[in-house]
Formats: sequence, C-alpha cells, structure tokens
Amino acid sequence: MDGMLSQDEINALLAGMDTSGGSDAPADAPADSGGDAPAEAAAATPPVGGSTIDESLLTDSEKDAIGEVANISMGSSATTLYSLVNQKVNITTPQVELANWENVINNYERPCVFIQIKYTVGLDGTNILILKEHDVMVITDLMMGGDGTNTDGEIGELQLSAISEAMNQMMGAAATSLSTMINQKVDISPPQATLLDMINDDPSDIAEFLTGTFVRISFKMQVGDLVDSTLMQLYPIDFAKTLKDTVISGDSGGGSEAAAPAPEPAPQPAPAPAPEAAMPQMDPSMMQGQPMMGMPQMGMPQMGMPMMAPQMMNMNIQPAQFQNFAGGTTIMAGGENIGIIKDVPLEVTVELGRTAKPIADILDFAPGTIIELDKVAGEPVDVLVNGKFVAKGEVVVIEESFGVRVTEIVQ
Repeated sequence: MDGMLSQDEINALLAGMDTSGGSDAPADAPADSGGDAPAEAAAATPPVGGSTIDESLLTDSEKDAIGEVANISMGSSATTLYSLVNQKVNITTPQVELANWENVINNYERPCVFIQIKYTVGLDGTNILILKEHDVMVITDLMMGGDGTNTDGEIGELQLSAISEAMNQMMGAAATSLSTMINQKVDISPPQATLLDMINDDPSDIAEFLTGTFVRISFKMQVGDLVDSTLMQLYPIDFAKTLKDTVISGDSGGGSEAAAPAPEPAPQPAPAPAPEAAMPQMDPSMMQGQPMMGMPQMGMPQMGMPMMAPQMMNMNIQPAQFQNFAGGTTIMAGGENIGIIKDVPLEVTVELGRTAKPIADILDFAPGTIIELDKVAGEPVDVLVNGKFVAKGEVVVIEESFGVRVTEIVQ
C-alpha cells in the first residue's frame, strides 16, 4: 500500500525474469550454437550510421599515406588562412577512416557548411570540406575586419561567398603543395559553399560518391582563441587511392628528375689550370726562406684578378631577389590580400539617428507617434558597413529614391 515492494514480490519478479529466457539462453548457447550466438547477436545489432562499412576497402598503410598527404596539404592551407584572418591558425592531427552519409549525420554538428572543390588539372577528382556553422561565422567575421565575435544570426550569401573565397585560397595553397609532391601542375575549380542540415538532404544531390562508402579525414582546427573545432574532408575511395599512388610515384620520380640537372655545373676545368697559370708569375726570391703558410700573402691585387677570372667566367651569377618588407605585416594583411575579397558583398546602412526609450514608452507606440532622435536637423547622417561606422554624409534624392552623398571618411 505504501508503494514499496516486499521481499517476496521482488523474488517473484526475479524468478519471472529468469523463466523468460534471460539466464537460460547463455547456458544453452555454447552447446546448441557452437559459439555462433555472439556472431548472431552482433549481426542483429545495427552498426553506427545504419549501414555496414567494409573496412577492407582501405588498408592501414593506405590510411597512413593518405593522412600524411592531407597533413602536408592542410599545413599550407593553415598558413593561407592565417594571412586572411590575422589570427594564429593550427590545423593538425588528421584521422583517416572510412565513413558513409549516416556517419557524417550522426557524428557532426548540424547545420554545417559543405564546400565542394574539384581538381581540374593534374588530378581528376572531387573532395568536400565540412565546417561547422559557428566556425564559418567566426572566420568570415575576421576576414571582413571584425573581431570574430559577431556570430549572431544565420549564415547568408555574404558569409557563404566569403568562406568560398577563403577555401579557394586555402585549397589553392594545398594544390601547390600537391604539385610539388607529384612534380606536375595541379589546379582546382572555384569552391561551391552550401549550408545544409544533412537530415533532409539527398547526398546524391551534393556529390555522387556520398551515397556509398568514402574516406573521411578529420582535422583538429584552432583559430586563435575563437575556434577549437573539427574540420572534415571527404574523398571518394578511388580518388584517395589514386592520390596516394600519384604522390608516391611522384616522390620516386622526383629523385631521378632532380638528379638530371646535376651534370650542368660539372664541366669546370678552370680550377686545374689556375695554379699552373699563377705559378710562373711567382717571384722565386719570394719563395726562398718563406714558409708555406706565407703563400696566401702573395695574393696581391694584380695577381689575384687573373687567378679568379677563369672561375668567374664559368659561374652562373644572378642578382639576388628578395621580398619587399617595406610595409611590414600591415601591407600583407590589408594591401596584397584585399584583392581576394573584393567580390564579397557588404551590407551598407545609413543611420539617421538613435535614441533610448524605456519599455513603457515603447509599449505605447502607435501610428502617428513621433520619436525624437539624437541628431539635429541638417546634421550629417552616419554610414555603416557591416555595422562598422566608416563615413558621414548628407541625404539626397535621386529621382524617386533616397541616397547619401559621402562628406567625410572616418579614420
């Protein structure tokens, strides 16, 4: 009556559970099935993701080789991303494994941004980068001059355009690294970025290889103190194997190609006759009583020039070229790299004025209510770009539309 079970009732419940086959099945399983019961139980348990993955499609050695290639490529990409966001970037610790679409849905935050890149020169294949929505917001805010904290709201065309350009620069650097490894030019197509929730999306609409088993490479990505996340890269299995084989063959071929130019500086007979030409010019009186260590003192200007001339004629001398560091990091961040985001659209807002009102007054708003602003009539209005105050101007009328004539740029 008090909701508590007596000891007899507990014993009766336990006895009922035993008679249902919970304890008898393990005792009979070894005798009846000959040890097949565990296999049947495993087969009855659905694997993670809802479908079976054949791990034999990729050997451990192939996974290691693919991971090493991806690690080198992403190292170049991290350097490029650093120049875009002006924050320390670390992309490391690749983990290579086989996966399917269900695995990606179950093991990654949603929604997320898919960036598809196709190789057009040197390699024939496709790979997809997956970034979390928050990571994209942070990176694009940094690219557009923010501090990386403006991550409210949803991803729009502005952010997708910016992250596509960032990935274009990053994967371009990765393609350069690949071209060095395989000793041939590698180029990519412009990346295409899409925001997906994955649950309601058909993988075949994104890329055909996502409908089966593919290679998933997970990287640990850190951007300053703002991002500590995971970046995923997806490859078709055939393309991943081809990439691995191409890199390995490129390394082996690179040694023979690198050795080919070696005979070019070989013909240098000048050093041998140089001592013979110099010896007749030596005064025998200078050699008498002089120790051998005194011989370098004979290198007088008129004697030194003829001795060096034969060697100079056989040397390929070119002027040294150095990068211009006159502008420092500021030019690198704002001058040379500004061209990569010139096509990114920015939101321009003209602010007539502001004011602060208590909630009670706001609740009394009605059609016809007049709100007094903090600007005096005729005072310049503020021009904001992506929420940043950049200029002042005066309101004008262009045909039937309002416009703003910029009168002052805010430094």
